[in-house]
Amino acid sequence: MTHSYSDVAELGRRVVNQVERAIVGKRAVLEQIMAATLAGGHVLLEDYPGLAKTLIARSFAAALGLEFRRIQFTPDLLPGDITGGYVYNRATERFELRRGPVFANIVLADEINRASPKTQSALLEAMQERQVTLEGETMPLPEPFLVLATQNPIEYEGTFPLPEAQLDRFLMKLTVGYPSLDEEVEILRRRRERRSDDTVIEQVTDARELLAMRAAIEEVYVDADIEQYIVRLVAATRNDARVAVGASPRGSLALLKLARVRAALDGRDFVIPDDVKVFVQPALAHRLILTPDLWMQRRAAGDILAAVVQAAPAPVLR
Repeated sequence: MTHSYSDVAELGRRVVNQVERAIVGKRAVLEQIMAATLAGGHVLLEDYPGLAKTLIARSFAAALGLEFRRIQFTPDLLPGDITGGYVYNRATERFELRRGPVFANIVLADEINRASPKTQSALLEAMQERQVTLEGETMPLPEPFLVLATQNPIEYEGTFPLPEAQLDRFLMKLTVGYPSLDEEVEILRRRRERRSDDTVIEQVTDARELLAMRAAIEEVYVDADIEQYIVRLVAATRNDARVAVGASPRGSLALLKLARVRAALDGRDFVIPDDVKVFVQPALAHRLILTPDLWMQRRAAGDILAAVVQAAPAPVLR
């Protein structure tokens, strides 16, 4: 199965349209999650409770035709609760493998920062290597594999902040935000007319077709000047006096992959500077460690990245 760029654009549009049946007024966020899915990366959603973070994950899984599992992270959650393990079967007198919820296409790690660092680290191998090692045996995870993690930005008691090494493994970090007044009225209207809490999401594609879309994206052309532009943007974060530790080369790779996806979703076979600019904030903000005097300023990383984009001259492509 092969796809053209117009096929990728059409399928991406249909998936987002289907998810919008459940999620009102958040098309920009949904398009970014769709881009991460096609780029093969994981997404961290950080926002207040009740803003449909879990519903977004479940709706994408339904529209994409992928297997979905939800893991509620709590302080007493153990690594084996995520990966599974071997259990002794008395009837057969043998140890049998029971796969954990991580063996799915889309895994929702709900309130990921509530679990202990040991449990959080159980996801590291899965997120980076797409595999799980149990009792010395390595088992591949299903393809495609995507982790959508959520965390609450206001409750820090009893939480374990994600270490930088794990944050760096998320392709992007997003916020959903509150709906506008008109959007919230639309949410109420839809619920009243639906007569049920559940929204029916129709399947648009499947795992095989999604992998074919990813293969088509690998053919998108990236000019050498665009690559230089990406590297200059990321390098600028390392030279800013307000940043203690700048973005790693993984940040450059994230911008490259996301820019190619955006080009394909627009039906183009080449990347333009705007494809890069639109992902600078979600792909790099969580990769910066700021100086201590800025730790309490929520928008500091965003302001720094806005200045970086403003200062870096965009290439002019022929």
